[in-house]
Amino acid sequence: MTARTLFEKLWSAHLVRELDGDSALIAVDRVFLHERTGSVALKSLAQSARRLVDPSRVFCTMDHIVDTRPGRGDDTLLPGGRAFVSETRAAARAVGIRLFDVNDPLQGIVHVISPELGIVLPGATVVCPDSHTCTQGALGAFAWGIGSTEAEHALATGTLRVKKPKTMRVRFEGVRSSFVTAKDLAIALIARFGSVGGNGYAVEFAGAAVEALDIEERLTLCNMATEFSAVTGFIAPDDKTFDYLIGRPYAPRGSDWERALHAWRALRSDAGAVFDREIVIDVSALAPMVTWGTSPQHAVPVSGVVPAESESGTSAESYQRALHYMGLSSGIPLRDLEIGAAFIGSCTNSRLSDLRRAAEVLRGRRVASGVRAICVPGSMSVKRAAESEGLDKVFLDAGFEWRESGCSMCFFAGGESIGAKQRVISSTNRNFESRQGPETRTHIASPETVAASAVMGRIAGADQLPAQVRAS
Repeated sequence: MTARTLFEKLWSAHLVRELDGDSALIAVDRVFLHERTGSVALKSLAQSARRLVDPSRVFCTMDHIVDTRPGRGDDTLLPGGRAFVSETRAAARAVGIRLFDVNDPLQGIVHVISPELGIVLPGATVVCPDSHTCTQGALGAFAWGIGSTEAEHALATGTLRVKKPKTMRVRFEGVRSSFVTAKDLAIALIARFGSVGGNGYAVEFAGAAVEALDIEERLTLCNMATEFSAVTGFIAPDDKTFDYLIGRPYAPRGSDWERALHAWRALRSDAGAVFDREIVIDVSALAPMVTWGTSPQHAVPVSGVVPAESESGTSAESYQRALHYMGLSSGIPLRDLEIGAAFIGSCTNSRLSDLRRAAEVLRGRRVASGVRAICVPGSMSVKRAAESEGLDKVFLDAGFEWRESGCSMCFFAGGESIGAKQRVISSTNRNFESRQGPETRTHIASPETVAASAVMGRIAGADQLPAQVRAS
């Protein structure tokens, strides 16, 4: 038998029918919706008088536009946002799908709660009208973002027409330093190979350094496959995956678990499988990263400088536009840049392990004067777990706001923003123009780097905190 990649196994297991060209009809195991786009798909489905093919495989959460300030209700800071919430609630209840409502104890960001509840499983196909659905590939699933119209089709038929992507394997080898995180691996990949380096590919992350990552770090790595322009990103499941999933609410139990485990252990690329492209990165040579411009590929080590145009990996026009927007010039050290805000949250870095690592940087320290600092847990489960460990007190004592769960200021959709021309360091995944508010200047980095920068009042890595600031 010909050796096959993991992606080829996932594809063939869900192949319903080959279609014209290089497209196929693929079976969809899970559909996850949220209030910003899910209500559109559900309303359209109702208007067409079609029914859900299987409500038990469909889930919905309130995450994108919900207010994350303490004491929240249905009102949002987005004009008209209350209607999104109420209409999604009504539509979800009408068709009988599981809704994680605003004040549900399991509410949270879709890509955080799906893994933590065991909704995404190895070998499954998962779709959501959200570009960062590939996050969930960290558990060995084929997960990808779709539009509202495609969501309607998946709801009604349990299938989608998909163009088959090429295959790529990105191997991270070696041993990373203690300050280098999964976020840094992702940013380094994008900086080196460009924000369109994965365009048209299903990317398998592999190698010794990936195997060493815990599941929540793997979720961060796969999340950033979107910023690499990949169709999806995923990691072969292993014992860490199975230990993470066992006992979760939607995971199989008893004899079903044993049967599933037997099948999941075969979900890996065969020895000798051929990929359309392979990339190898030595992580021992990497340092904590931060972006300087308006694309995730505009990134350098935290200790670096804004690169010259010839070293920026971008066109002259986009380079000059990025410098103008960010208020920078080439050669400026990143650690000389003062910040006005720091944000920890998003589907990229808002899980319990992220908050633990940031809290260790903040413990016994204070946010610099003039810096607004905000922490938004990725789910209510994460928030409760963090509070049980006293992490909320660490953040509050340091001067951070401690919020309810949601997407919050990962993106600006007419609601809460950081502020025009404010320079913010953020654990989110995108630094596009006005991503966190009109004219806001965003630098993306790991939670540790965000925390260290908040303390210093300027961009800084956790390894750069001077002794007098480190002392508690």
